[in-house]
Amino acid sequence: MNRYTKIINMMDSYFTKDYEKTKKNITKVREVREETVRKFFLQGDCEVLVVFEETGKEILIDDFSSDDDIKKYLGSKFIIKRK
Repeated sequence: MNRYTKIINMMDSYFTKDYEKTKKNITKVREVREETVRKFFLQGDCEVLVVFEETGKEILIDDFSSDDDIKKYLGSKFIIKRK
């Protein structure tokens, strides 16, 4: 399962993903687009760790989270439409 991080600060927010380099044993952090995260989230293949930079508060959101939490922290585009 993929894990993405959403960093929220005073001015904006952005998504990142950690990539592990096997040769050098280091972790690279890269910024990713919201569309990429949304695609995997709607497939049920990822979880998003929401981090508030000011307070250090962390919230883990996955496809089992309530629709209210998903809409509040990620946006209405991340809600899975159920029939």
